[in-house]
Amino acid sequence: MPVPSWVPETAVRYLAHTETGQPIRALARQAGCHASTVLRQIRKLESRREDQLVDEALCRLGRQLFPDAIPVSRNSQSEPARMTKPTPFPSQPEVQDLDRESCRILRRLTEAGAVLAVAQDMEKAVVVKDSKSGTTLRTAVVDREVAQALALKEWITCKTQGRIARYVITAEGRAALSQMTAHSETPASHGFAEAPVGFDMSSTRFEAVENRGRTRYSAPESPLTLLARRREKNGEPFLTPGLVAAGERLREDFELAQIGPNVTQNWERFLTGRDGGYAPGSGNYGAARDRLASALRDLGPGLGDVALRCCCYLEGLETAEKRMGWSARSGKIVLRIALQRLKRHYEGMGRAGQLIG
Repeated sequence: MPVPSWVPETAVRYLAHTETGQPIRALARQAGCHASTVLRQIRKLESRREDQLVDEALCRLGRQLFPDAIPVSRNSQSEPARMTKPTPFPSQPEVQDLDRESCRILRRLTEAGAVLAVAQDMEKAVVVKDSKSGTTLRTAVVDREVAQALALKEWITCKTQGRIARYVITAEGRAALSQMTAHSETPASHGFAEAPVGFDMSSTRFEAVENRGRTRYSAPESPLTLLARRREKNGEPFLTPGLVAAGERLREDFELAQIGPNVTQNWERFLTGRDGGYAPGSGNYGAARDRLASALRDLGPGLGDVALRCCCYLEGLETAEKRMGWSARSGKIVLRIALQRLKRHYEGMGRAGQLIG
C-alpha cells in the first residue's frame, strides 16, 4: 500500500525497522544518509511513543503499511481495544479533507488559552479554552485521526498527560499554519507534505467580496473574545459567555462549510439575495452549510452581515463599520443584538443547536 503523502519519512523508517526488522544500515542506504542519522530518528520516535496520540498514529500506520506485522503499543495508557483493530488513515483523495481539517484546528489552537483535549475513551478530540468568567468554551471538534496526524508531525505537543490529555500548538505548527494561510490564496496545489509546502487549500473559499484583503485567520484572538473583555458601567461583561458561544457556534459551521468539495457559496450575496439562491448540500459538510444558511436567514440582512463579518470572517468592529457604512462605535451594539438573536436560534434547535461540527 502506498504511503500517505503527509506521513513523515522518519516515521516510515521507524516502522520499517520496528515492525519488519529492516536493518538501520539498509534504511540509511535507501535514504542516502549515515546510519547514525537514522538511529537518532528511530530513538527520537521511540521516546515520543509515551504520547498517546503519537503511539496510536504509529500503531495505525504500522497496520496500514505493514499488514503482516502486529503493531504493539509502547504507551501503557493507550486503550487496548483501540490498538487491536486500528482503522487506516485516509488515502488520496480523502487526504485533502485531512489537510483542511488540520488547518482548521491549528487556527483554533492559535487562540489565547486554547488546548486540544483528548480523552482515552472518546473517538473525537475537542478544542477548548477558558474564558475570563471561568467557564470553558468548546470551539471545535475533530476526528481522532486528525489529532494523531498533527501530533506525529510535531505540530502539536502534549502539555498535560492523564485520562484527558491536553495539547498545545508548537512553533512548527505555527510556521506550518502561516505557510498554509499564504498558499491558500494561490491557485497552486500543495499537499500534506513536509516543509516547505503545507496544505492543499486551493479548493477552499474563505473570501466573499472583492478588495476584502487578507483575513486574520491566524490571529491569536477573535473579535468576539476581545469584545467579551469589555465591561459595562455596572461591571458586567459586554458579551456574556452564552453570546460568545453562539458566535463561535456560527463560526464553526462556517469553517466546516468551507471544507466540502466545490464550495463557491458567497454568503454575503446570499444575505442580500444577489447570489441567485442557495442550493442545499449533502453529507456532513452540506449539513454544516444548511445550518449556516438557516442561521443567517433567521438573522436577516444587517444582523446577518455583522455576524458573518465578525464571527466568521474575523473582521474587527471598526473594519465592519466602515464596510457597511455605519457610524463609529455602533457596530458593537448591533453585533450584540445579532448574537442575542443567534443564541435564541440555536436554543430553538434543542440539543442539535448546542453541538459543534
